[in-house]
Amino acid sequence: MIDFIKKNIFIGSIFLITLTLGFVTFLTFIDKSFLKLTDQNLELLLTANIVLLLVLFYMIFKEVRSSLKIDVDVSGSKANRKYITFFALFTLIPSILISLFSLFLLSFALDKYLDKKITTAVNNSYEIAKSYTEEVRTKTQSEIILIAYDLNKSINFLNTNINQFKSFLNTQKLIRGMDEVHIIETDGSLYLTTLDDTSLYKPPLPEALEMVLNDKRPLKIINAYKNQSASIIKLENFKGKYLYIAKYLDEKISQYLLESQEALNFYYTVLNKQTGIKISFVFIYLVIVSLLLFLSISIAIKFSSRFFRSINNLIIASSNIGKGNLNTKVPEIKSDKDMEILNKNFNLMTDQLRAQQEKLIISERHEAWESLARKLAHEIKNPLTPIQLTIDRLKSKYSDKMETEQKEDFTKSLKIIGKQIKQIENLVNEFSDFARMPKPILKDNNLAPLIKDNIILIKELDSSISINFNANSERAILNSDNEQLSRVFLNIIKNSIESIQEKKLNNIDFQGKIEIILNNSETDINITIIDNGLGFGIFEDNIKDILNPYFTTKKQGTGLGLAIVNKTINDHNGSIEFIPIDNGAKIQIRFIK
Repeated sequence: MIDFIKKNIFIGSIFLITLTLGFVTFLTFIDKSFLKLTDQNLELLLTANIVLLLVLFYMIFKEVRSSLKIDVDVSGSKANRKYITFFALFTLIPSILISLFSLFLLSFALDKYLDKKITTAVNNSYEIAKSYTEEVRTKTQSEIILIAYDLNKSINFLNTNINQFKSFLNTQKLIRGMDEVHIIETDGSLYLTTLDDTSLYKPPLPEALEMVLNDKRPLKIINAYKNQSASIIKLENFKGKYLYIAKYLDEKISQYLLESQEALNFYYTVLNKQTGIKISFVFIYLVIVSLLLFLSISIAIKFSSRFFRSINNLIIASSNIGKGNLNTKVPEIKSDKDMEILNKNFNLMTDQLRAQQEKLIISERHEAWESLARKLAHEIKNPLTPIQLTIDRLKSKYSDKMETEQKEDFTKSLKIIGKQIKQIENLVNEFSDFARMPKPILKDNNLAPLIKDNIILIKELDSSISINFNANSERAILNSDNEQLSRVFLNIIKNSIESIQEKKLNNIDFQGKIEIILNNSETDINITIIDNGLGFGIFEDNIKDILNPYFTTKKQGTGLGLAIVNKTINDHNGSIEFIPIDNGAKIQIRFIK
C-alpha cells in the first residue's frame, strides 16, 4: 500500500488540489469563500477547474495504461482482461448512476429551496423583523414630542425643585415606555437623567445635536448604539437644553433581524448562482469518482495480475506436463498465500512424478540389462569350458613333441589364450553378479562409520591421496542394506582415486585430494564426494550415460560398476547426480528417509 501511494503521489497531489479548488469554486458561488463573488473570479476558477480535471484524467489514463502493459499484457490471459473490465464497469456504472441521481436530487432540492412560496416566506420574515425595528424607532420619535410638550408646559413647576424634576422624568419614562430619558446640554453632557449610574450614559453624535439646534422637529437617530433606538429634540422653554430619549430593542429580535438579512442575502445569491453551484458540484463529484475509479482499476489490475498470472503459469505448466515434459516448473512469483502454496505443491508433485518416472525408467532399464546380462553370461560361459579343456589337451599332447624354440612359442600362445579366457570368465562373472543382484535386506544402519571404514580400506590403494571426511552428525541412520551401500561407497571412492592416478601420469608432483561431506537432516541424508581428478572430460554433455550398463571410460572396464551403484542407490530410495566442476568431479548422493 505504501509503495502504491509513493508511486502515485503526483496523481494524489493533483486530486487534492483539484478537489480543494472545486470546493473553493462552490463556496465562491454561494459567496462564502475568501474570494469575492465576481464574474472575473468565477471565470478564473472554472478555467482552473477544467484544466486540473483534464490533467487528472490524463494522469489516470497514463497510469492505468502503463499498469495494463506491465501487469496484464505480460501474462496474456483473456480472463485477466475480462476480470479487470468487469471490475472497472462495476465501479463506473454505479458511480454514473449515483452521480445522475445526486445531480437530480441537488437540482430538485435547489428548486424546492428557491420555490416562490419559500421566497415569499423569507421576504415576509425579514420584513416582519424590519417592521418591528422600524416601529420601535418611530415610537421614540412620537413619544419624544409628548415628553417635550409636558416638560415645556411644566417648566415653572419643575424649576422650583430638582428632585421633583427628576421624579417627573422617571414618570415620563414609565408612562411613555422608554428606557432612558435625558436632558442634555449643547455639548452633549448630562443636565438631568433617569439613569442611576451616569457612567452608562452615551451621548448622541455632535452631528445630531447640530441638526436640531435650530429645528423644532424631533430627530430620529437611525444609527443608534447597538440594540437601541433614539430620538433628540430641542426644548423651547429650556435655554440650551435638549431632550434625548432611548428605547432598547429586544436582543433576540435584533439578532434575528441580522440573521434574516444574512439569510436573505444568501438566499438571493443561491437563486442567482444556482447554475454555477450545480457546475461546481459536478466538478467535485467528477474528481471524487475519477479517483475512486482509478483506485478500483488499480486494485483490480494488481489483484488480477497476481492471481491470473499464477493461474496462467499453472495452465502452461500442466499443458507441458500433459505433453510429457516433467521438467516443467511453475515460476514462484509473489502472489496470494494460497496461490503460492498451490504453486509449491504443483512443483513438488512434478518433482515426485519426475522422480517416479526416472525410477521406473531405471528399473525397466535394469531389468532389461539384467535379462541381457543373464543371456550373455549363459551364451559366453558355455563354450569357455570346452575351450579351456581343448587348450589343456593341446598342451599335454604337443608340448613334449616340439623343439625347444617351437615349444616356447607354443606355450606362450597358450598362456595368452588362457589369459583372455580368464578375462572373459571374469566378465561373465560380473554379468552374472549384475543379473543376480539380490534385493537389499533393510535395517537401520549408521552411514557415518560405514563411510569411514571404506575410507580406511581404500587408502591402502594409494596413501599419497588426501581423503577428508566431514559430517554434521555422527549418527546418520538410514534403513538400508549395510553390505550393498558399503560396495557403493567403495566403488565411488575407488573411481575417484583411479581418476586422480590417471591425472598423475602427466604430472608426477600432482597432489590428489578427495573431499567427502555428509549432511544429515530430518528428511534426508546428502553425501557429496568431490575430487580433483580428471573429471568427466568429453562426457560432460552426455553425463547421464555414465550410469548405463556397459558404458565405460576405462580401457579395460566392463561399464557395470556405476550401473550397479545406481541400481543399489535407487533400491534404497535414493538418487545420484554427477556434476561437472572445474579441475575435478562432484558426485551428489541423496537418500530420502
